[in-house]
Amino acid sequence: MWETPLAAFSDTGMHKRNLVILIACQLISATGSIVIVTLAGIIGAQLSDDPAWSTLPVSMTVVAVALTTIPATLLMRAIGRARGFALASLSAVLAVCVATAAIHFESFGLFVLSGMLFGINMAFTQQYRYAAAESVPPEKTAMAISFVLVGSIGGAFLGPELATRGQFWVDGLPYAGTLLSLAVLYAIQALLLLKLETTVPAAQPDEVDGGRPLSALTMQPVFLVAVLGGTAGYALMTLVMTATPISMHLLAGHSLEATAGVIRAHVLGMYVPSLFAGFLIARLGVTRLMFVGAVALLATSIVGLQGQTVLHYWWALVLLGVGWNFLYVGGTTLLTYTYTPEERFRAQGLNEFLVFGSSAATSLLAGTIMYRFGWTQLMLIPIPALVFVAAALVWVRRRAHQLEAARVARAVPD
Repeated sequence: MWETPLAAFSDTGMHKRNLVILIACQLISATGSIVIVTLAGIIGAQLSDDPAWSTLPVSMTVVAVALTTIPATLLMRAIGRARGFALASLSAVLAVCVATAAIHFESFGLFVLSGMLFGINMAFTQQYRYAAAESVPPEKTAMAISFVLVGSIGGAFLGPELATRGQFWVDGLPYAGTLLSLAVLYAIQALLLLKLETTVPAAQPDEVDGGRPLSALTMQPVFLVAVLGGTAGYALMTLVMTATPISMHLLAGHSLEATAGVIRAHVLGMYVPSLFAGFLIARLGVTRLMFVGAVALLATSIVGLQGQTVLHYWWALVLLGVGWNFLYVGGTTLLTYTYTPEERFRAQGLNEFLVFGSSAATSLLAGTIMYRFGWTQLMLIPIPALVFVAAALVWVRRRAHQLEAARVARAVPD
């Protein structure tokens, strides 16, 4: 019979407690991210003298994520996940307050600064999945990672509602009501995260010096392909997602409501598969699921090349979300096969830096590509990269299976 996802973690209270908190906080984080993705390019175009720079605030968000990932990892190694996550929530409160001030003073520079502050928060929240993985036995890692991302389904509904309705809540300051509502949500998030049970204690000497050096970790083919899959999936998703509101609303003339609806469908495509991604990994294997993700992203380009009606955008963005989910959840799961507990922080830190560094680059390019070349040319960019990812996944499939079996065997007591 079908059981609720959390029933798979009925063996200990800690598993359920941590996962419930992380799912709730993921919902809030997804809500904020969706609002920023939906509105940042539009607000940026209104505040900037050159519309080609309209995506700079979003791009600086992703740049800040990339620059903060390693410091975030080091901080959480020193003070624990709960305190690190809670501090990040407070940075998000500050970010949306600065964004509100930017609208009030009509300052593009302040809006860019708010994007950077929001990126600091995202560098921490992107690591909720590692906290989930560390809360469960190795054989349940994939399910824990995917279930935490389920929280974003709620954000897929709440985010677009806040983006469209909140724009009129403060007279004379469009979108300020939306942003101030986010400040309240992030304050609640900080309080929830302080209740997170400790799964990673403060740094111990063996965690600082133990395990293989980073150079040895990166020489593993499975490690390289795990990072490649996550990096390609996130970078290409960011490229298309960042460009979509500009293409739909500002260039193609579709309404803000239609644009928000497409973003909502995209986010559902990103996170609804998390309900069963963990089970699919157990059934099919992680590399096969990642291969399906690469094919879904290829289908995004094919659909996007067919036209620019709302329906074309809708299908392209849904496929984009599904492909991202399978590559992201699969890549994170595959990464956990390649390191020991004492190596986890350096492996995770490098992965996050590469994933969000590449995402920052594509985000920076999104606005320029849209205004200089157009939607059709943007849709061609992902194709060669995804063919390479698919070939790499076929190459390491057997090695990945061997590493997974060895990891589970090490966790089983004699």
